[in-house]
Amino acid sequence: MHSSAGTPGVEDRLLGLEADTAAYSGQLSAAREFSRPALDSAERAGEEETTATYSAGSGLWEALFGNADAARRRASLAMKRPAGHDVQYVSALALAYAGDDRQAQALTAGLAQGFPEATIVQYNYLPTLRAKLALSNGNTSEALESLRAAAPYELGQSTYSIYRCTVMYPVYVRGEAYLAAHQGTEAAAEFQKILDHRGIVLNEPISALAHLEIGRAYALQGDTAKAKAAYQDFLTLWKVADADIPVLIAAKAEYARLQ
Repeated sequence: MHSSAGTPGVEDRLLGLEADTAAYSGQLSAAREFSRPALDSAERAGEEETTATYSAGSGLWEALFGNADAARRRASLAMKRPAGHDVQYVSALALAYAGDDRQAQALTAGLAQGFPEATIVQYNYLPTLRAKLALSNGNTSEALESLRAAAPYELGQSTYSIYRCTVMYPVYVRGEAYLAAHQGTEAAAEFQKILDHRGIVLNEPISALAHLEIGRAYALQGDTAKAKAAYQDFLTLWKVADADIPVLIAAKAEYARLQ
């Protein structure tokens, strides 16, 4: 890190990677500590889009881990800057996970209107957002239908963005939809895709959370042994995680009920 300190366009990316990796392990306090200087470094370098990306990305961790207020703050900060479709998508997804459906819906509509020719928007971002919003309204069938458009492309990765949030989020949301529909077998298959493609999903938060979600899917099937093993995998991965993260507290309580 030290050899890149102060190097525009390099320092912030290294700090951003450190933040992502800390978040992947549930070390949110450390992730925030890395994210702040990453954002500051990008801002000093005049990288408005990159600055907004770090803010939106940290908002998505917070939302996925259950810190809704922090997620809304980070996403709102991101959207105060000039933002392309990546930032709009990540912000909208963070807001959807944080329960701010109205603002997430507004950003989703803006993406649809503003980027009608962008393949990544039409076949990844919009299906994922529409599915998540449908789930918020309890409509699992609509969620699953929305994600049909993403299926041929969901293992693909954008090469032009510093943010890899295109990677397998449609799969994760589809798994959530199957869980909500009480279809444990189908849910487990989706989360297994993420676990089978670690080289694609890398240190995205869903790479860690897939262990927890597949545990929930096995529990739904009544397969206690597999469920316990999956929960143990998640809790081992997060053994040094911050103790106050809502999703970790929930996971520990669910695991205890399996005993």
